[in-house]
Amino acid sequence: MPEIWLNYGSTDVVLDIMAENLEQKIDSEGKTLQDNEITEKLEKLNLFGQTDMVVLHNSRSVQKMLNSLFTLCEQKSIQAPRILADPEILGAVRAGLPAGCQTGEFEAESPDNLVFVSEVEFDGLFGYETTATRLIRRFGAEAMLSAYAKRQGNQPAPGHRTESLEEAKKFADRFEIGAIEIVANSSGMTDIVSGHPAKTVSAADMLESGSIRDAGQHKSVIVSTGKHSSNDTLARSLQSLWNCAGAVRKDGLAVLVAECGGGLGSEALRQYVEGRLSAGQLQSPARYVDGMEGLLFLSEARKNFQIGLVSVLPEFYSKKLGFVPLAGVKYSMDYILKTQGARQKVAVVADGARLLLR
Repeated sequence: MPEIWLNYGSTDVVLDIMAENLEQKIDSEGKTLQDNEITEKLEKLNLFGQTDMVVLHNSRSVQKMLNSLFTLCEQKSIQAPRILADPEILGAVRAGLPAGCQTGEFEAESPDNLVFVSEVEFDGLFGYETTATRLIRRFGAEAMLSAYAKRQGNQPAPGHRTESLEEAKKFADRFEIGAIEIVANSSGMTDIVSGHPAKTVSAADMLESGSIRDAGQHKSVIVSTGKHSSNDTLARSLQSLWNCAGAVRKDGLAVLVAECGGGLGSEALRQYVEGRLSAGQLQSPARYVDGMEGLLFLSEARKNFQIGLVSVLPEFYSKKLGFVPLAGVKYSMDYILKTQGARQKVAVVADGARLLLR
């Protein structure tokens, strides 16, 4: 019996699946950078002399880059930058840094004069999630309304150069800021791009070159996001579902394995489960509500296939949003075999945040 380990919050859980039920395991792949290659890239990017860097998205690859940068600063006798992060991830960021690194909470109301660090992923609204898209979500409520209005219909469009992405680039171009975009797979870092976030969107090309799979259509798919930072909330986790939706057959079943320890993660999802926002209000809203696109895409996806959810969210939330709540990974396989048949073949996606199935 194959054992497949899937990320679930800060730990991994094992999926026990009979060999005859495993159709294929789909993971990200590609050549990763060695330590000396990371050092060479950092030296060429001329990142020294920065006083503050803001971590927008924490992952092992982000921590690896920061550690390599601190080592370089030490070797060159240059003061290392102070690392800032939101309170909810600051502890994890701090734990991954060398002793003695200066850290603090990110509380700025404007992104000006800062350098932002994040890992590139796919995104249902923008096509790609980059520093520019993270900044427009955080600082540009009015610009987000325009970006939302320019979405590609009511279906997610990961891996596409969307008009919404152009809105994010225009927003970022207003500020004197820098970005360090990290491209990674499940094994490690594959590239680093630095510059103004309106220009570093080129990192999306590097993600695309190693992360798009022609996986065919499957009746049953189990999706893990691949890393804690991409399943800390339901809103974040849904991105992995959109990345894999193209591989789920009409009337099939997708099971999302995502701890969601931080809860729902968006105002739109919260308002919906509380009855303050309806699906009918998502088409042409007068104002943008954080996470509105996730709710819209979810309402459309449920018309095409069933969605199971393995998480710590209250069952009330899961059912209200149209998920089949499942108590654990074992129960997800039991549910698949019960509803789809004992001989059902299951595709397993181990790194949904960084993979795009078409």
